[in-house]
Amino acid sequence: MSDSYPSRRSILGAVAAAAATPLLAGVPAAEAAGPSGRAARRDDLVFVSPWKGTQIYGARFDARSGTLTSLGPVGDASSNWTTAHPARPLLYVGSSEDGGIVHTYAIDRASGRLTRTGTSIHTDDGGTAGGGISYLAVDEPSHTLLVANFEVGLAASLPLSKGMPGRPVSVAQDSGSGPNPRQNGPHVHHVTIDWSGRHALVADFGADRVFNHGFDRSTGVITPGAGAYATAPGSGPRRVLFHPRRRTAYVLNELSGDLETLDWDRGTLHPRQRLMLDTDGYTGTKSGAELALSRDARFVYASSRGEHTLVVFAVDERSGLLRLVQRVPSGGMKPWSFSLHRSGDWLLAANQASNTVTVFAVDRRSGTLTAVGAPVAFPAPACLTFFDR
Repeated sequence: MSDSYPSRRSILGAVAAAAATPLLAGVPAAEAAGPSGRAARRDDLVFVSPWKGTQIYGARFDARSGTLTSLGPVGDASSNWTTAHPARPLLYVGSSEDGGIVHTYAIDRASGRLTRTGTSIHTDDGGTAGGGISYLAVDEPSHTLLVANFEVGLAASLPLSKGMPGRPVSVAQDSGSGPNPRQNGPHVHHVTIDWSGRHALVADFGADRVFNHGFDRSTGVITPGAGAYATAPGSGPRRVLFHPRRRTAYVLNELSGDLETLDWDRGTLHPRQRLMLDTDGYTGTKSGAELALSRDARFVYASSRGEHTLVVFAVDERSGLLRLVQRVPSGGMKPWSFSLHRSGDWLLAANQASNTVTVFAVDRRSGTLTAVGAPVAFPAPACLTFFDR
């Protein structure tokens, strides 16, 4: 959450340019394969949503050539964050409206058009939870939609029945604050479930804590109060993820612009390593934004809105510790988020302040990123959601 927004003129210009900015049109057939050399299914849908925007934009992504083609607006939605159901043609939209509302949209597989289903859920079951939903994710084993509400500092869990969310079965309200003026209270930025399915970790930007709540996969209920890991004062934790095969977690801190490696031992986090996202000589405002692990868990990817870069780290197979591999320009300004394609061959970066999405080819052996073609115009992109149709 944060930072300045593009002018109305630049947004309108981006919309007008989107249809005229195809990426890699006319790639020769011999090159129509991902960088790993593997053939990939064509033509995924990508949903591009601006932060606190009023429309969601669609795109087609050809995973053989890396071609991203804008479809323009595909649905009216006051969106902060989106995620797709893993098996059904449904898109969940975390609204910027007051009340902490999650809307559900049906996806037209052919056109990408979105139609609201009429299912709208208040994440606090009372309609008072602000308008700052900052993250959504589906925990597939428990058929649960996990919701992080930045504005009022809570995490909620919504049961999914045939893909449709119901009223929250649990709401975990955080407490605490930090020394930065933006940390005047709890601000939940991320919620994730550990590999055991018994813990819900909540990255709270405002409280400088990663809260460890209990989680019951049979009910989808989050139970508050199992402890917390305290990050450095003023660090602003934004993302937390687990290595799938190790007792290791990674925490991305927004305000301090660093990435921590921690041991995950019986429900407790122990710090082991801290690496900066930006170069040693950088003196501007730090702003860590997004974090992801490669499908084979060999590389960790992060974005910095400070130096406008994507940062690649290699994961040591024995220790889980990280080693810097690459810093590469994100292809625009303020890479708010990025998404890795399921093939592992591509990464799409949402450059919110320059109104562009950049496609990167991923070298599966080294983890390095190479920008492919010209950035594609979208207004203030903040969240990118793939849908495999």
